Amino acid sequence: MEYIIIILLILVLIGIGILCFKIKGNQQNDIQMTEKLGFFESRLTKELGEFKYEFAKSLQKDFELLREEMEKRLLLIQEKVNARMDENFEKTNKTFTNIVERLSKIDEAQKKIDSLSTEIVSLQSVLTDKKTRGIFGEVNLNYILSSVFGEQNPKIYELQYKLSNGFVADSIIHAPEPLGNVCIDSKFPLENYERMTNRSLSKEERDMAIKLFKIDVKKHIEAISSKYIIPNETADQAILFLPAEAIFAEIHAYHPDILKEAYNKHVWITSPTTLMSTLTTIHMVIKNMERDKYAKVIQMELNQLSIEFSRYRERWDKLSRSIDTVSKDVKDIHNTTEKITKRFDSINKVEFGERKELRESKKEIEELQEV
Repeated sequence: MEYIIIILLILVLIGIGILCFKIKGNQQNDIQMTEKLGFFESRLTKELGEFKYEFAKSLQKDFELLREEMEKRLLLIQEKVNARMDENFEKTNKTFTNIVERLSKIDEAQKKIDSLSTEIVSLQSVLTDKKTRGIFGEVNLNYILSSVFGEQNPKIYELQYKLSNGFVADSIIHAPEPLGNVCIDSKFPLENYERMTNRSLSKEERDMAIKLFKIDVKKHIEAISSKYIIPNETADQAILFLPAEAIFAEIHAYHPDILKEAYNKHVWITSPTTLMSTLTTIHMVIKNMERDKYAKVIQMELNQLSIEFSRYRERWDKLSRSIDTVSKDVKDIHNTTEKITKRFDSINKVEFGERKELRESKKEIEELQEV
């Protein structure tokens, strides 16, 4: 700003020089012009000083306001930064705590996996025996049945059910008609399956294991079809339960001939997952039938209630008509009582000499008696 003031002063001095140059030729007015120029110069100097002072004062005030505004803005930014840092620190702390908790859970899970690996090894040693595998399949089947239908529910299913031909099914489902009683038998063809999936064996050995595996499964299908499908006693179909999902997936993925054989023999191959889905569907059908049965009972009761309500309405209408008749009689009696009361009042007010009024009263009394 000082440079601007200096420039203005230079311009003013140049103007003064120009004026001095013009008035040089007029010698007569030198003194007067000199006085005017001196006065103008002093006035201009004063105004320039005042302008410089006011301008500096205004500029200082603006700088003060700007400084205060900048301080406010900086304080606000600092508060927001501190709040954001506190929030981020809290989130970071929670994240770190969650990470520590997850690491501890992972450590526990790793310990459980180690123990489970040991149990799997022991389970494999148990399943090498056919009898033990049969018990394992029956226990697994019992667990699925109890999970779907509940414990000890003989109305829907029974375990170790003996048929009329002397054979005992692992379980039987008392499904509603037209499905009927469905037998379920658990089978676990494990040896040849393990050999056919063992990559350490030669191709010839694995091919032979595949043939033997198919023979085993088809034997189970034939046995279930001949033992557990009895006309007029069971349904025309039965269920072969495989306790291993891997064997079930192997058959459905790579052995369509086994599925065709099962279809022809009316035997449905299931795994734990598919058996649970099938039993859940049967359970829903049973529940719907029970609901329909109760709906029929409710409908019969509603019909009886409708008949009783019709009788009630007839009796109520009859009673209502009787009440209306009694109400009319009561109203007539009330009107008669009012007339008699008025007559007694008029009689009490009549003088003995007014015979005309007496005759009128007598006439009205007779009218009332007729009523």
